[in-house]
Amino acid sequence: MPYSGVVEDVRRALKGETPKRMPFFACSEEFDVRIAGEVYEKYCADSKTMARVQSAAVDRMGYDWTWLQVDDCILFEQLGVGVVGQGNILRATKDYRPATRATLNSLKKPNVKKSGRCPVLLDAIKRMKDKYGDTLMVVGRTEGPFSSVGLLYGIEATNFLLFEDRALLADTVKFFIDLQTEFGLAQFAAGADALWYGDCNASSHLMSLQTYRDVVAGPMGEVAQAYRKAGGITILHASEEKPEYARVMAESGVDVVSIGPGGNLAECHAAIAKKAAVIGNVDPIGQLMNGTPASVAAQVEDILRTVSVKGGHLINSGEMVPRDCPEANIRAFGETVRALWPKLVR
Repeated sequence: MPYSGVVEDVRRALKGETPKRMPFFACSEEFDVRIAGEVYEKYCADSKTMARVQSAAVDRMGYDWTWLQVDDCILFEQLGVGVVGQGNILRATKDYRPATRATLNSLKKPNVKKSGRCPVLLDAIKRMKDKYGDTLMVVGRTEGPFSSVGLLYGIEATNFLLFEDRALLADTVKFFIDLQTEFGLAQFAAGADALWYGDCNASSHLMSLQTYRDVVAGPMGEVAQAYRKAGGITILHASEEKPEYARVMAESGVDVVSIGPGGNLAECHAAIAKKAAVIGNVDPIGQLMNGTPASVAAQVEDILRTVSVKGGHLINSGEMVPRDCPEANIRAFGETVRALWPKLVR
């Protein structure tokens, strides 16, 4: 459950050390909305509902963070991208803008403190920080510049720009360097300790390592360095599974690299040791959704014993926890972390 010093424990991991107390993190937002008896569409549009749901989840499940991921549409619905979603189905982008110079020239940066749903997220961050102070790590969210281009033009059109018009791609990336920097800094000012920095359009699943180095790493790192300068922690998530990609991500300047559930956590941890911390990667489908409390506890114990004890690691689910995940499995996750970690580091 929340405890004073959680952010300090995270920062120990950033330095390659073992936390005194291993924080219990899970990418559980949809699950949290369900157990609170709320509808996601209301949750994502109202800061009081968001804070109430997250407070209830923290108090009920004992998380050491609040993960305010919300959805990928907060900025993009303000840039003319179509959005679909209702009830408990998260909003998603559709009807993308044409990948043209005319589109880029027409873009106006939203006021990240006043427009659209940005103030909803900022107010929810403030409410959680005001309530829990330093006993909970408050985590906001932004997207990496390359993934932002994909959310504006669509993934297919964006990837074609790699071959057809790299100048347009680079200029659109610059637009999002500025916008995502502003949005992230506003969240830190509101009270966020860290940002979940999503970049799932840029990983080994979609591009070569050389392309990643040439196009993605520099701009992504530029934003992360601005966050670091402001005193915030950046957790990069691309659901990455390959150690060589994780290494380049770590070298870009992010603080933590999230490893997807299909990755070999030990290999990725070894690849980026001393460059950044690693977070992950309890299986959200195979274990948290479809496993048993015993099998969840076994995977958590294996990660703690084989990776976490080496330092520079924070345990978390490797991806979003499904909405209908059995509560007993999440409880087994947290209870195993709390019971086992003191025995491993005494």
